[in-house]
Amino acid sequence: MLDKREFYINGQWTAPNQTNNFNVIDPSTEQICGVISLGDQVDTDAAVAAANVAFENWSRSFKEERIALLERILDCYNKRSNDIAQAISLEMGAPIDMAKKQQVGAGAWHINGFIHTLKSFEFDQMLGAHAPNDRILYEPVGICGLITPWNWPMNQITLKVIPALAAGCTMVLKPSEIAPLSAMLFAQIMHDAGTPAGVFNMLNGSGVGVGAQLSGHPDIDMISFTGSTRAGTEISKNAAASHKRVHLELGGKGANIIFSDADKQAAKRSTLHCFNNTGQSCNAPTRMLVQREIYDDCIAIATAVANNHEVAPASKSGNHAGPVVSRAQFDKIQAYIQAGLDEGARLVAGGLGLPEGIESGFFVRPTVFADVSNNMKIARDEIFGPVLSIIPFDTEEEAVRIANDTPYGLTNYLHSEDGEKRNRIARRLRSGMVEMNGQARGAGSPFGGIKASGNGREGGVWGLQEFLEVKSVSGWAV
Repeated sequence: MLDKREFYINGQWTAPNQTNNFNVIDPSTEQICGVISLGDQVDTDAAVAAANVAFENWSRSFKEERIALLERILDCYNKRSNDIAQAISLEMGAPIDMAKKQQVGAGAWHINGFIHTLKSFEFDQMLGAHAPNDRILYEPVGICGLITPWNWPMNQITLKVIPALAAGCTMVLKPSEIAPLSAMLFAQIMHDAGTPAGVFNMLNGSGVGVGAQLSGHPDIDMISFTGSTRAGTEISKNAAASHKRVHLELGGKGANIIFSDADKQAAKRSTLHCFNNTGQSCNAPTRMLVQREIYDDCIAIATAVANNHEVAPASKSGNHAGPVVSRAQFDKIQAYIQAGLDEGARLVAGGLGLPEGIESGFFVRPTVFADVSNNMKIARDEIFGPVLSIIPFDTEEEAVRIANDTPYGLTNYLHSEDGEKRNRIARRLRSGMVEMNGQARGAGSPFGGIKASGNGREGGVWGLQEFLEVKSVSGWAV
């Protein structure tokens, strides 16, 4: 069992103020695989104070100095990639091959992307030719509290820590207490890369503990949070009294519109996308809207994909699904599957209970419901598990109406061979992102949503600007 009870504060590993042990559970076995400590107000104050002291120098560092640090972090990260993959697979159940390629790969991709963004970004810009003595200065927002989830640990940590560093901010990171092991490896990477003491700090804790202490702390200038919409609401309320900036990347219930003229692989591709990471992604395409002419065919394809989708322990090599992260998550998903049955959706694959041949672990059967109406609970709520709802539609207008009839607005998906129709519908979909015909968005594109999916954007120049304040200056000497 791994003993990981220390915090990283002011450039060194530090014992917690008091003992408050918390067990980390391997979701494949339900066994304890590590122990951490949950921080208290004294620990939070110490981390914030360290970031506060370090801000004076780091905020005035040169761009070249920040670029050099990010390049060292990327080098250290790549050298520890196998260790990070093992930690992620153990703590949250990502199959080891998926952890190596997707989970760890996402972190390296973002670090590299922000290096390129920083190199081309100008912190001092002229307002315009009409005002040659006016300058727009981009300056670090200040001390940042960064709260990250368990489902894509390195993806979310790098999307917050790296642009905060690039902007000249100092920070306190609180990773999910459910999956903290990879974050502790990341803290060591930051140390080994030579991050100045106090610029980066990390402590473990619960959302109602350290999370609330950070969001309400008077010396924190910005909170960047990724997690549930419910938690995002509480963070916003707690942060309001201190007038700090709040950036939220929250849940989703993406519509995946498949028209009758879509390519033949659309339904299979979309079902596999829904089941990726065992359905534990905020941008998963969990509502499949299918035009009536191909409705039965798509149901048959999704059913076959689900029935053939192997479920196995995270330590096993191969292209399969692992467990969901925890007992609480397993029970929540089971309740949603039961709700789908109770509301009259037609179960065509998967269902309640453990997959056949598995007797322990938090494993969920890849599940597909057909004949779902958009007012059903399984179509309204973010399930965060491998559960797909298939909804029929007849016309373009109906598809757009159903897609937008949701509290969320993160990612929508669209499949059609008619480019003019795709472009027309993409403009009408109420979401921060639209992906069409299975084409992933390019490097440097912004990630984020609207409505109950949050505010702000991560990635590229937009992700850097989240951590910058804009200062307007007249009378600039030229």
